[in-house]
Amino acid sequence: MFTDYRPSKGYDEYFSASEEPRSALQPLLSSLGALGLETLNRNHAAAGMLLKRLGATFRLNDSGSRVGERILPFDPLPRLIGADDWDRLRRGLIQRLEAIDLFLADVYGEQLILRDGVIPREDLESSQGWRPQLQGFRPPLGRWCQISGLDLIRDGIGTWRVLEDNLRCPSGVAYFLENRRVMKRMFPSLFAGRTVQPIDGYPSQLLQTLRDLATWTESPRVVLLTPGVFNSAYFEHSYLAQQMGIALVEGRDLACQDGRVWMRTTKGLEPVDVIYRRIDDDFLDPDVFRADSMLGVRGLMEVYAQGRVAIANAPGTGVADDKLIYAYVPEMVRYYLGEEPIIENVPTYLCARPDDQAYVLAHLKELVVKAVSEAGGYGMLIGPHATEAEILEFAEKIRANPRNFIAQPTLELSTVPSLSEGELYPCHVDLRPYVLRGKEAWVTPGGLTRVALKRGSLVVNSSQGGGCKDTWIVGEGPC
Repeated sequence: MFTDYRPSKGYDEYFSASEEPRSALQPLLSSLGALGLETLNRNHAAAGMLLKRLGATFRLNDSGSRVGERILPFDPLPRLIGADDWDRLRRGLIQRLEAIDLFLADVYGEQLILRDGVIPREDLESSQGWRPQLQGFRPPLGRWCQISGLDLIRDGIGTWRVLEDNLRCPSGVAYFLENRRVMKRMFPSLFAGRTVQPIDGYPSQLLQTLRDLATWTESPRVVLLTPGVFNSAYFEHSYLAQQMGIALVEGRDLACQDGRVWMRTTKGLEPVDVIYRRIDDDFLDPDVFRADSMLGVRGLMEVYAQGRVAIANAPGTGVADDKLIYAYVPEMVRYYLGEEPIIENVPTYLCARPDDQAYVLAHLKELVVKAVSEAGGYGMLIGPHATEAEILEFAEKIRANPRNFIAQPTLELSTVPSLSEGELYPCHVDLRPYVLRGKEAWVTPGGLTRVALKRGSLVVNSSQGGGCKDTWIVGEGPC
């Protein structure tokens, strides 16, 4: 099957630089060889049909109709991570989120990190995610980031790094769970003779995390707040609500009165204790944030401030999603925990700094430039793939608003064999593990591996032609 496969020049997770199979991958390669490329392609097509029947779709940005719905492209060759590697990543993710939680508590409290000059005040207060309305507030259990999805990459020599923090409404976990379901059904022979850590406990862990936040009752009512059916991640919202056995609600289904949040039902008003919100801060409460919001609940933030309802994730966490603030997270780990980061950042240039800006402008053809508040692969310049006109355009954007941009080296992301036009081809991948933090911290075994299915592309986002793979945590030692 792999006779014509040529690993990338960087780090291929199936084959070494000498094109020899990595030892931990030998059993999987034998199973794939027994399956054969023809059968693999045939079952891959059947897997796509299965996902369609399951309704595992996403909607492209700015698409207001069902025409824009697509099946998330699924690749059947799994990504393997050794248990020892995973244990280190798990510890690094928990460490990072502990530091970020302490940072959020600090900046909405005493602001010691600003006083000590670790982070400039203007970098914080100019962030689109900064919510001064939250100053002085303490969320339940002191947790700001209850549900997180951090993006990791493996660079050209196999070193793991954090690429991005997703702390407001991280998405993709439904596809992570459905990928495993489809793999077990369509490719059962690949699991034979090996132990893969299970992931199906995520919904129950998520529900327990949410229940933990209602410290005032032993029987909390939890709901999932969605913007509605036209949201790009509506499949995931309905999927998670169904898996947890909780109500899926829109803002119009909730009301605030008598110091509580209530859900409208056919039996009348019923109290709500915890809201798993999948809408951004701006739309949560028109009395506090955007006055024109039709998605949120008027009066919600007042009830929240009184401690009569919990919201996950806590409003205000978006400031730590800012790609400029991301650059300071290693310093947060040192400042708050007195430890060295277990997982380092990707090297990052801040265009708001004159020296960094001068370097970036002189090396745009070599760098990846990102707008600090954009997501989904938008607002980016990938220098080596950009035209002269695009480079000149970005240079002007940086000069006009340097705070809005960071730059990073064009990393050679690790590759995993993937089906591309019916053939096996090395495609770049990243990894989004999900971390739940209620009374205890829990990390999904593995995560959503996103894959750049366009040949040679570095962009893994589904809205930009990316797909996903199942991720296996297996055995002992590295993969």
